[in-house]
Amino acid sequence: MPHYIILFNFTEQGRTTIKDLTKRAEAAKSTVEKAGGKFVSDSFLYLTLGKYDTVAIIEAPNDETIMPAILSIASLGNVHCETLKAFTMDEAAKIIERV
Repeated sequence: MPHYIILFNFTEQGRTTIKDLTKRAEAAKSTVEKAGGKFVSDSFLYLTLGKYDTVAIIEAPNDETIMPAILSIASLGNVHCETLKAFTMDEAAKIIERV
């Protein structure tokens, strides 16, 4: 199943309502799961230091499944996100064989 790494930065709205982060994270988890995706870790969202404020790693059947969930989360105005499609080392090995 494809993996997606989603890098989030808080908007001004997200920063001013930071105390609601855990509620928003639970709502985002529900949105992803309803769309057919799942988080790869029980700690589904990581608060991070550095360029990005939070990071999530999600599995979903395909791009079309996860995209509406990401758009829905971003449309609430609390975060900007950057999504990376990721490949496991097994998947990478198969890709590299074709080089």
